[in-house]
Amino acid sequence: MNLEANKKNAIAFYKLSYEGNPKKAIKKYVGGEYIQHNPLVGDGKNPFINYFERMQVEYPEKSIEFVRCIAEGNLVSLHTHQTWPENDQYVTMDFFRFDDKGKICEHWDAIQQIPKVSANSNTMY
Repeated sequence: MNLEANKKNAIAFYKLSYEGNPKKAIKKYVGGEYIQHNPLVGDGKNPFINYFERMQVEYPEKSIEFVRCIAEGNLVSLHTHQTWPENDQYVTMDFFRFDDKGKICEHWDAIQQIPKVSANSNTMY
């Protein structure tokens, strides 16, 4: 496994999808299968494309910042900061599994809204 290539490809895949071109992202970075564990997105390539195309139409002003990227074995983890309309901000942690050809084949994620008030002065990053 090429950990640095997988990290670079996971970020590029997510960025391209999030910014409105999931078809290109799937074609370039995903292997023969795409297993989805997010309960809001259908399993497979076409449901993924449909979801991100809809998000681009409904929320074209959203933005994403990649805070951390960690790779081990065939997994890459991304820690992101997302900003949505009306300044709704979220922390996400995404995990991508890569196949033996260096293509993404599986995805898990967790998302948490950044609260307006915190019990401590630390950021969520």
